[in-house]
Amino acid sequence: MKEWWVQVGLLSVPLLAVYLHIPPPQLSPALLSWRSSGDYFTYRDQNIFYRDSTGAVGSSDIVVLLHGFPTSSYDWCKIWEGLTQRFHRVIALDFVGFGFSDKPRPHHYSIFEQASIVEGLVHHLGLHHQRINLLSHDYGDTVAQELLHRSLMLCLLFVGPISSREVEGCSTNPFSHGPTALVKAGRLHPLHNTRFLLSILQYLNQRKKHRDRWVGALMSTSVPLHLIYGPLDPVNPHPEFLQLYKKVLPMSTVSVLDDHISHYPQLEDPTGFLNAYLNFINSF
Repeated sequence: MKEWWVQVGLLSVPLLAVYLHIPPPQLSPALLSWRSSGDYFTYRDQNIFYRDSTGAVGSSDIVVLLHGFPTSSYDWCKIWEGLTQRFHRVIALDFVGFGFSDKPRPHHYSIFEQASIVEGLVHHLGLHHQRINLLSHDYGDTVAQELLHRSLMLCLLFVGPISSREVEGCSTNPFSHGPTALVKAGRLHPLHNTRFLLSILQYLNQRKKHRDRWVGALMSTSVPLHLIYGPLDPVNPHPEFLQLYKKVLPMSTVSVLDDHISHYPQLEDPTGFLNAYLNFINSF
């Protein structure tokens, strides 16, 4: 009888061959529509996808939306129309490595680069002298913190579920974030896919390494901060997370959604999330 590992190997080869030749899944009509309504700009030879909608007449306010891991700008689809009724410009991008943006490999993915891409988009759209409101989630929170540290968006308004990892500087399971809306550009070899994922996940180590820089930016900023929180969030457990957040950032205001809302409040409760955000914005 052959060794078990030989039998497993013989079985794995045809399965792997089949896997590598399966075409990527077709995009849904909703994603096709999302992509067709967007555009691209170039940052250091990388094509970055973004959407830019003109909304409310008579308003000059602009909001830039920063998505989380491991998803894309499509995370904001359920509140997009509501935001266009309040803001003159609603803008979202897919970070490099995510969504419809380029996914270079090998590549050193970093929060610093993603922040520079946001700055690049703002300059590309000619908005670098305008008041910018920033709405962020998860991974995007850290990008927002880096932007705060750079103090380049002086009129920034920051809001979004701030992960306990950013406040405490500890890491948690990145796959506990819930359902994903990651748009795949194509099928990768499993080894390449693993390397790509590990390079993206370096942001967890970056959070640890630069904790003082990014948490310090939140603690020292004069920019109004607001947290929209789902109590069922497994990444930011209730009530410990809220207690820590209020201790570290006592100047921030907080909106707590219904008890059944988890880590993706903008998708799970778009009406409650949008109302909480607009109440915050309209208080100024």
